[in-house]
Parts: sequence; C-alpha cells; structure tokens
Amino acid sequence: MLLLVAVFCMGVINFAAHKAVLESGHPMLAQVPWLLQPLGGRLSLIVEFVMLLGAMIMAVAGSVGWAWIYAIYTMFNGLSAWLIASGRV
Repeated sequence: MLLLVAVFCMGVINFAAHKAVLESGHPMLAQVPWLLQPLGGRLSLIVEFVMLLGAMIMAVAGSVGWAWIYAIYTMFNGLSAWLIASGRV
C-alpha cells in the first residue's frame, strides 16, 4: 500500500511539472508532434495519466522495479520541467 501511495505522489509531481511546462509558453512547444497538439498540448496529459495508471497497477501487483523506474522518470521529468520553465533551455 505504501508503494502505491509513493507512486501516486510521484504522479502528482509529474502532472504539476507537465502543467508548468505547458503553461510556460516555451517556443519548443510549437514543435510538439501533431498527435499531441489538440487542446493546446493538453492531450499529452492523457499520456501522462496512462503512465501513472500503469505504474500504479504494477505497484499494487508488488513490482518494486516498476516503482523505481517511475521514480527515475519523475526525477528526469522534474529536471526537464525546471530547465524548460526557467528558460535555461
């Protein structure tokens, strides 16, 4: 149960980082593939949700490895969002 809560908390962080990037107005967002551009790029939040859902399902099944993979993804996602939103990239 603790693993599920941890993955959920990482998901909240990922959604916040994703939203910050979408709202940053960075010029790189104009280069997003056509599949993710509907609704102003917010369709990509569905991809984020599917990844969170998959990680949560695997956490409930007892897979610690998938939780670690999601934790690493969260780390890189947070770093990327910070670089983009702060204008360093």
